[in-house]
Amino acid sequence: MKNKKGLLIAVLVLSVFIILLILFRIVGIPSFLTHNSQKYQTSVVDRGQVFVPIDATGIVEPESEVILLSPLNSIILKINKEPGSRVKKGEVIIELDPVPTREEIEQINDQLEIKSNSLERSRLEGQMSRIDLDYNVEVKKLKIVSIKAQLADEEQLLSVGGISSAKIDETKQNLVLAEQDLEVVLKKNAIRLNQLKTEENGLNLQIEIQKKQLADKLEMLKKLDIKAPSDGIILSISGKVGEKVGTDKMLITMSDLSTFKLKGSIDEKYSEYIKTGNPVFAFPENEKLNGSIGNVTPVVADNKIQFNVHLENSNNPKLIPNQAVRLQVLKSVKNEVLRISSDNDFNANMEQTIYVLDSGNVVPRTVQFGIKGAGYQEILSGLKEGEKVILSDSPFIWSSKKAGKQK
Repeated sequence: MKNKKGLLIAVLVLSVFIILLILFRIVGIPSFLTHNSQKYQTSVVDRGQVFVPIDATGIVEPESEVILLSPLNSIILKINKEPGSRVKKGEVIIELDPVPTREEIEQINDQLEIKSNSLERSRLEGQMSRIDLDYNVEVKKLKIVSIKAQLADEEQLLSVGGISSAKIDETKQNLVLAEQDLEVVLKKNAIRLNQLKTEENGLNLQIEIQKKQLADKLEMLKKLDIKAPSDGIILSISGKVGEKVGTDKMLITMSDLSTFKLKGSIDEKYSEYIKTGNPVFAFPENEKLNGSIGNVTPVVADNKIQFNVHLENSNNPKLIPNQAVRLQVLKSVKNEVLRISSDNDFNANMEQTIYVLDSGNVVPRTVQFGIKGAGYQEILSGLKEGEKVILSDSPFIWSSKKAGKQK
């Protein structure tokens, strides 16, 4: 009898326990029933980037080389810097002989003065010609007026029989000839005025051409001091003092320190991820810079692959030549995805039951996880933005885990 009663009690207790487990599984475990319920690690679901990195190393190098050419035929007068020297923007590296260019400038100035005098003389002659032409036209007009007055007088005399009609015909003919003479003079004057204007325009054009030549020579005179276009290091100098150099002859090669790239190195076992265009993070003095892989060296040396990294912010002040920089090559990247902190007990790329905090209760949730990267893990389904996830896979081990900061 006692055995049956004990068995019944055990069955009832077990049933209650199973029912409680089912209820907790469905509606969650009240937070007051969990040990240190306010101290376990959590992470709020947000949206952003998740990436899986591979560590690499890099060395800061100038992004490009600059080649400086001779601007014209000249002679090297002075070399102020030697290969290997650091230069600041605007520093004179080589001085070319300016004497021939200065002589050409003096010749052009002399020619300009002559042309300016010719233009002034042409303008004065044009004014005199216009006066003569205008005077000639006025004389012709006055002659026509005189003939017309004569004709009117003769017509009155004819009406009283004081003159013959032949005389009037002669006067009329003289009037026609005078008017034709005026028309010819006006046409000749127009042609002559156009000639004067053309001559003046031609002189103005010659002056403008020589002014441009003068400006080019003055600009060339400034270029005879070969200056550094930016901060950099001189790599080589061609020629020596006293040597004659031709136009566009290469005089200087130097590195440009205004922008930089990185020379990366990584173990050859990761070669499948070292492709042109793949994203890279660089950390000069712990500042994060975005970049991408450029050229990849096909030859493997010491089990390492070499590659260039071009940075979005290639003139960042923390980039220093020959500086060693930590790199992260991203073998997989996803942007604007749901994510939680990767400091958790969950596996990547699989479905798991986890626990979330919902109105003070610990509620189980089936979640499909994606990639697990540096700092964050991707959520494919089962969670919404803003929910708070407990970063442990079982509520029964919360009390044994070291309490951490809520995230």
